Amino acid sequence: MPRPTPPSSRPAAPARLFRTSRAGLAAFTTAALLTTGGLVGAPAALSATPGVSATATAADGARIVAEKWLDARTVDLTVDSPAVGAQLPVRVILPAAFAAQPERTWPVLYLLQGAHDDYTSWTRETDVEGFLADKDVITVMPSSGSTGIPTSWWNYGIGSSRDYETFQVEEVMQLLRANYRAGSTRAVAGVSTGGYGALAFAARHPGTFGAAASYSGVLDTTSIGMPTVVNAIVARELELPLTLWGSYVLNRNIWNEHNPYAQAARLAGTRLYISQGSGVPSSDFGNLQGAILEGTLWNQAHRFTDHLAELGVPAQVHYYSGGSHAWSSWQKEFTASWPTLAAGLGLSG
Repeated sequence: MPRPTPPSSRPAAPARLFRTSRAGLAAFTTAALLTTGGLVGAPAALSATPGVSATATAADGARIVAEKWLDARTVDLTVDSPAVGAQLPVRVILPAAFAAQPERTWPVLYLLQGAHDDYTSWTRETDVEGFLADKDVITVMPSSGSTGIPTSWWNYGIGSSRDYETFQVEEVMQLLRANYRAGSTRAVAGVSTGGYGALAFAARHPGTFGAAASYSGVLDTTSIGMPTVVNAIVARELELPLTLWGSYVLNRNIWNEHNPYAQAARLAGTRLYISQGSGVPSSDFGNLQGAILEGTLWNQAHRFTDHLAELGVPAQVHYYSGGSHAWSSWQKEFTASWPTLAAGLGLSG
């Protein structure tokens, strides 16, 4: 089947921090933060494109059940994931030279979404497609679910199929290798809860990612106030907070197993870029909530980077005055972090 004709343009969407479908719960989340500081549509038929045969499966049976080409380089995949127990969307941007070099393999850059957003956020809110147009890298933006926390859910210890970590780190990569000529070199970056995911993945899978970058990430989930923030994120999606990692007090070992701070020593050897704004006072006068949230994360970010220094784990750190928990800050930080990510991907720039 020939590839569908790419649309001439995609409609612009207004920048936003949170999805609005659950706006009725926003007050609860905001109140919790102040005290502490994607849906998949009907699958499209698989389409053939030169050099791509999206039929191979992952080791656990994960498979691509649909492709939807948005333009010559960008394709939305629907992946049937045994790890999560659902069909999930994944956006992939191929290198410009992908079709012209059919024997070549490519490094992979993960870009992770934030809380209450979806897999389209990076292309919706930034110029990442244009920025990466001359970069020799496959870029992948997998869904992290409605909470945006890419982790394995505890589910009271009775077993859970919601394992976004396995989905992203293992299943998606196996499918990219089998179907899109991905190589073994990887880097990962994320905003907010995606920043958590970037550092958690790199720490929990040493040597898997050559570089990891966090922009306003939740990097110490057990720091003062942070369990309340995490629980508020889960509750806003009408989930029971204890289903994530259990009780912060009674299941502290599970929290620590998933906490970048507690696993920081395992980041040795990974190139790191960590940025965080102070929030208030912010130059983003129209986003007071974003400024307050950014400030809420300030202390835990410092605690994390101080811990890295104590451990002798090098990191490029950028703390800046003001800013807000929004894309207006994160796009600048992504650009600033590119040399770190490129080095981890084995690229010259």
